[in-house]
Amino acid sequence: MSSDRLTGLDTSFLHLERDGAHMHVAGTMIFDGPAPDFEEFKEHLGSRLHLVPRFRQKLRFIPFGQGRPVWVDDPHLNLDYHVRHTALPSPGTEEQLRTFAGRVFSQGLDRSKPLWEMWVVDGLEGDRFAIVSKSHHCLVDGVSGVDITTVLFDAEPEPAPSEDPPEWIPRPEPSSLQLLGSAVTERVTVPAEVVRGARALVRRPLKALGAVRDAIGATGAIAGKGLSAPESPLNVEIGPHRRFAWVRADLGDLRRIKDVYGGTVNDVVLTVVSGALGRHLRSLGHDTDELVLKAMVPVSIRTADQHGALGNQVTAMMAPLPVWCEDPIERLGIVRRSMGNLKQSKQAVGANLLAEMTDFAPPTIASQAARLQSRQRFFNLVVTNVPGPQFPLYVLGRRLEDMFPMVPLAKNQAVCVGIMSYDGGINFGLIGDYEAMPSLGGLAADLDLELEELAALAPKVAGNGSTPSEPARSTTPS
Repeated sequence: MSSDRLTGLDTSFLHLERDGAHMHVAGTMIFDGPAPDFEEFKEHLGSRLHLVPRFRQKLRFIPFGQGRPVWVDDPHLNLDYHVRHTALPSPGTEEQLRTFAGRVFSQGLDRSKPLWEMWVVDGLEGDRFAIVSKSHHCLVDGVSGVDITTVLFDAEPEPAPSEDPPEWIPRPEPSSLQLLGSAVTERVTVPAEVVRGARALVRRPLKALGAVRDAIGATGAIAGKGLSAPESPLNVEIGPHRRFAWVRADLGDLRRIKDVYGGTVNDVVLTVVSGALGRHLRSLGHDTDELVLKAMVPVSIRTADQHGALGNQVTAMMAPLPVWCEDPIERLGIVRRSMGNLKQSKQAVGANLLAEMTDFAPPTIASQAARLQSRQRFFNLVVTNVPGPQFPLYVLGRRLEDMFPMVPLAKNQAVCVGIMSYDGGINFGLIGDYEAMPSLGGLAADLDLELEELAALAPKVAGNGSTPSEPARSTTPS
């Protein structure tokens, strides 16, 4: 049968999707120059689809829920449906673009079609245009999404002519009976996989038992500590509608901060997010004394030979955010030590083992487990940091200026933060529930202030002296 079955992790994103919690990821990209002719853009995109074949596939679900869904070629793929065109009203501000992108992000994807869409947005002030791209989380994780971007776009304004794409002949779509038969066959072969695992245990018992011991300890830490995630104003019932805000920063500033005070760029990111959340909660009258929020921080386990492959290759760590601490240097030290301890605890390995185990779970149990997980308060919010390409990208000769990530909200979580670096910059994309986070723009402004404050404490060296860092380059909604 010509199909490709979803992993247990990818399937879990389908189970977690509810009216108030869409499970797609997106990005808003701003380009210099006027928008290309729309028909020319569609033709350009169509000429690259063979490089990302999943974009030409749709989901088929197994009858009676007897297995994980499969990807099959969609013979009715229509770019006129997936690639869309709109224009901002005058004057075409970035705030108007954020409002539009938030509305696009608020709408679910049609599961009967390939799970992606792309909007070309004309009329952005400063002789610019934007692209808003959206894909379901079961299709792509953040890191592989960056790979797709580099495939669809060019690394130079005038690339050498490419060869004509090969003719695409969709593979026949399996019948419901074939889908059911394939799923049943796979279920029968699972015991064989277990036997092979047992043989590996016999051959290398110490290594295997050590991995199991580490995984059990780490996953126990995830569950035990995750259940203690504190109550907070950020954890409330949410609806389907979203607000979007962003902040621009200089990647060089964050690297300089970590060089001066230690840690990693990700430690600096978590420090800034912690400070912004604390500052914002206090501005709204909430007590943050001794408050440590927990952030679910996705960690890529994608190997070099897996770059370009679609599907999710991620696990997670639960990172403490000391929002009580108003001193940025003290806060960075706390975050740096906490993240170092988490890495030594092998928590990510344990979470990855849990994700892999879902591949062997019966579908009904996997579905119930995903829904049970969504009802537990393992963490307060998601903070995800994805490294993007550190070179300029172009589409039909127009240079990509900025990329802003858009991350889905989990159940009962009113805000999340996505971070993406690109060509020397690092951009923060904030998604908030429309009703629960009317102050999302204020949170973005607080994030900007935290970036400026921390950057000023790690001065740039100039000659024999030093000068304060330039303020973070920011854009926040009014």
